[in-house]
Amino acid sequence: MMRIYRAEVISTLLLTPGMIRITFGGPGLAGFDTTGVGDEYLRVFLPDPGCHEARLPISTGDSWDWSPCVEPSAMRTYTVRAVDAGAGTVDIDFVVHDGGLAASWAGRAQAGDVVGLNSPTGLYEPPAGLQWQILLADATGLPAVSRLVEQSPPGVRTRVLIEVEDPSHQQELTLGAGTEVAWIYGGNGHSQSRLDEVLRSMELPGGVGYIWVAGETKVLRGIRKYLRHDKKLKPESYKLIGYWTDKSEAWEERWENLDAQTRRWFDELWSNEKWDREEIVDLQDAKFELLGL
Repeated sequence: MMRIYRAEVISTLLLTPGMIRITFGGPGLAGFDTTGVGDEYLRVFLPDPGCHEARLPISTGDSWDWSPCVEPSAMRTYTVRAVDAGAGTVDIDFVVHDGGLAASWAGRAQAGDVVGLNSPTGLYEPPAGLQWQILLADATGLPAVSRLVEQSPPGVRTRVLIEVEDPSHQQELTLGAGTEVAWIYGGNGHSQSRLDEVLRSMELPGGVGYIWVAGETKVLRGIRKYLRHDKKLKPESYKLIGYWTDKSEAWEERWENLDAQTRRWFDELWSNEKWDREEIVDLQDAKFELLGL
């Protein structure tokens, strides 16, 4: 069942020039039902600018809704960095960048401010008998990667590649045996990402493996094409999570301005029961590329 939590800001911490950690707690967060999965994500319902408390939706079973005459709060999706059940706290790391609604809120958040959090959902799901894994992410995926690394299964060889703006954005990670970490600099909206290029340069081990990638949506399209079509990996062997879209306002404007026939094509694509999800994503990505999206 979906739950909605009233979460109070307990403290804030500037981890790097590009990331702020906010610790949430308070009685409204009691019994937070973490999945325990390292990349679990949730929605953060934010206060209006100039306000200190968000309006919270109500649970409707598997989702949420808003009471009549209540203006919905702004909402953004984030991964959970850590859960301390004993202390009753949840840590969420916010990427700092100009113009972002959630980033702007995080930069001015103070103890006692209130947001809403919903029940989290985990995505990391490696195949049975896992022998190796490769984790790749830009700065937006760094909190999830950090937690996944901390939870790496014993005996599984883990290679981690993280792309941040420059060395000042690196963070210390808790590494288990058999874990290797490399940092590369660039991408993140400041230059061309190299995640696709570096992954293609890696020799994938034999045996049962899993590749987890989080970052910008267009970058992930290229990585998906490589894994699915060039390497011919099965869908259960990888998980790709688009956390953000470069120049998102321009993208959304172009999307909204598509003609009715094209918009209907996308709607019909996802309602077509002839194809499985991976086939649908193939067609969608090809259409996006054709449209310059």
